[in-house]
Amino acid sequence: MAGGGNFLHRVISYVENKLIVNGLANKQVIASMEAVSVLSTSVFIHAAVQTKRKIADQIEDVSKNFEVLTVELLKSYKNKRRYEN
Repeated sequence: MAGGGNFLHRVISYVENKLIVNGLANKQVIASMEAVSVLSTSVFIHAAVQTKRKIADQIEDVSKNFEVLTVELLKSYKNKRRYEN
């Protein structure tokens, strides 16, 4: 009999959950909260993409500046060695 009671409890829980979920899904408040959540996520993703682009641009600028600095340092080093010899 215990097995039958467990099955009956599962059926009742399933029906109860379906009724609660369907009831909440049809509420305007829940729908508006979902819309706000989707909008907030969209804004967050857009801001993240913009930040990623800015950081990528900054890294590219630093890389270019590093290359220029390296070239200038090598020129300076070569000129210094010429005067020493």
